[in-house]
Amino acid sequence: MKGLFSILYKKQTSIGSAAVVLMSMVFASRVFGLIRDRLLSARFAPDELGVYFAAFRLPNLLFELLVMGALTSAFIPVFTKFISENRENDAWNMASALINLGFLVLLCLSLPLLIWTKQISQLLAPGFSPREIEQMVFFTRIMVIFQVTPLLVGNFFTGILQSYNIFLIAAIAPVAYNIGIIIGILLLSPSLGLLAPVVGVILGSILFMTIHIPVLHHVGYRYRLVGNIHTPGVKEVARLMGPRTIGLAVSQIDTTVDLILASLLGARMVTIFNFAQHLQQLPVGLFGATVAQAALPSLSALSVREDKDQFRRTITASINQILFFVLPVSVLFIVLRIPVVRLVFGASRFDWEATVLTGITLSAFSISLFAQAVAQVLARGFYALYDTKTPVVIAVISIATNTVLSIVFIQIMHLPVWSLGLSTSVASFLNMGILFALLHRKIHGFALSQIFLTSAKMLVAAIIAGIVIFVPLKLLDQLIFDTTRVFGLLLLTGTTGTIGLVTYFFLLWVMGVEELQSFIALIRKVRRPKAVLLEPANEVVNGGIQEKIS
Repeated sequence: MKGLFSILYKKQTSIGSAAVVLMSMVFASRVFGLIRDRLLSARFAPDELGVYFAAFRLPNLLFELLVMGALTSAFIPVFTKFISENRENDAWNMASALINLGFLVLLCLSLPLLIWTKQISQLLAPGFSPREIEQMVFFTRIMVIFQVTPLLVGNFFTGILQSYNIFLIAAIAPVAYNIGIIIGILLLSPSLGLLAPVVGVILGSILFMTIHIPVLHHVGYRYRLVGNIHTPGVKEVARLMGPRTIGLAVSQIDTTVDLILASLLGARMVTIFNFAQHLQQLPVGLFGATVAQAALPSLSALSVREDKDQFRRTITASINQILFFVLPVSVLFIVLRIPVVRLVFGASRFDWEATVLTGITLSAFSISLFAQAVAQVLARGFYALYDTKTPVVIAVISIATNTVLSIVFIQIMHLPVWSLGLSTSVASFLNMGILFALLHRKIHGFALSQIFLTSAKMLVAAIIAGIVIFVPLKLLDQLIFDTTRVFGLLLLTGTTGTIGLVTYFFLLWVMGVEELQSFIALIRKVRRPKAVLLEPANEVVNGGIQEKIS
C-alpha cells in the first residue's frame, strides 16, 4: 500500500512521462465510456437515448462556461506561476477563492435555468414530442442540481494536482466518473428505466470529485472559506479566462445548433450524432488533449523563464507526437467504420440503419481528427504565453463557420445527420490552420521543414496503410469470418487493423521517421511502469529546462 501511494503522489516531471500517464488513463476512461454506450444501446432504443443525450445540454453548458475557461487557459498558468515564485500560500488561497466564487456563480445561473427548464428544452429540441420534452426537463433538472457542482470542484482539484505535475490521480478521476454511470445502468435500469444512467451520472460526479482528496491533502492543500475577489491571483485568472469564456460561450452556440438540427431529424438522430462524436473523441482525447494537458505546465514554466527556443521545440515535438498516433487512427476509422460501430454499439436495439448512419458520421468526423488534436496543443501554447484572446477570436471564426455550414447542410441542402460531422471537420481545419500561422509568427518561427516533412511522411504512410487494408477487409468479411457474430466481427476488425498498423509502422521505418523510435522507447517504458510513473526530474541545461520528450 505504501508503494501504491508513493506512485499516486509522485510527480511526472517530463512531458513524456506525464503524457504516458494521461494517455493510459484517458484510454481507460474512453474504454469505460464506450462500455457505457454499449450498455445504453443494449437497454434502450435510439429514440429513448436521444432524450437522455439532449438532457446534458444545459448541465454541460454550465460546466463548460464555469470550469473549462478558467482551468485550461487561466488557473493552471497562474497557479504554476505562484508555485514557481514560492508563493504557495497565495496559490492555496486563490484556489479556494475560485472554488467558492465558482459555486456562487453556479447557484445564480442555476436558479433561472431550473425555473424555465421546459421553455429552454423546447428551444433546444424542437423536434421532440411533448412526452420527450417532459422527460428531458426532468433529467435536466436532476443533473443541474446534483451533477455540476461536484464536477466544478473536482476539475479545480485536477488543475491543482496538474500544476504540481501530479497527473495520475487526476487522470483516474474520469475513469471513476464513467464507472459510476455504468454502475447506475447495470444496477438500476431494470427498476428505473432511463432514469438509471442519470442517477449513475450523479454517482460518477461524486466519485470524480472525492478521488482527488487524499492526494490533495498530501501536497498540502486545505480548503479555506475565502471568496474575496481581491485575493491574489483571482483577478488575474478572471482577466485571462474572460476571452476564453467568451469563446466557449460561442462554442456552446455551435453545440446547441447541432442538437437543434439533429432533433429536427428525430430523437434517434441525436443518439447517432452523439455516438459518432463519442467515438471520434477517443483519439482526440487520447492523443491530442493528453499531450496538450501534459505540456501546459512545462510550457507555462518555459514562458516564465522566457526560454523561447525550448518552447518552440516542445510545441514541435508535441505536434509530431500527436500526428504519429492520430493519422493512422483517422484512416482506420474511415475504412473500418462499420465494423467499429457494430463492435461498440451493435446491440439488438441498435438497428442496421442506425449503424450505417453512425459509421458515415464517424467518417465525416475522422477527416479532421488530426486538426482537432493538434489545435489542442497550439491553443495551450497561447495560454502559456498569457494570450487567451487570440485562440478565442480564432475559435469564434471557426465556430461561426461550423454553425453556418451545419444550417446550410441540414436546412437548405437537406443532407442527413452525417453532414454535421462534415461541417465540424471543415471548421477544425480552419481553426488549426489559423492557430498555427499566428503562433508561428508570435514565437518567431517554428522549424517548418521539420514539422511539414515529418507530417507528410506520416500522412502518406497512413493513406497507404488504409488502401492496403481495404481489399483484405472485403475478402475476409465475405469469405472467412462470420461477422454476424461478435467474435467474427472482432477477428475481422483486429486482423485488418493489425495489417494496417504494421504497414504504417513499416513505412515509417523505411522513411526514417524519428517518432517511431520514440514510440519504441515508449513501449519499453510501458513494460516498466515505474520508469514512467517515477521518471526523474527534468535536467537543467544552459539555464533552461531540457524536456525529455518520449
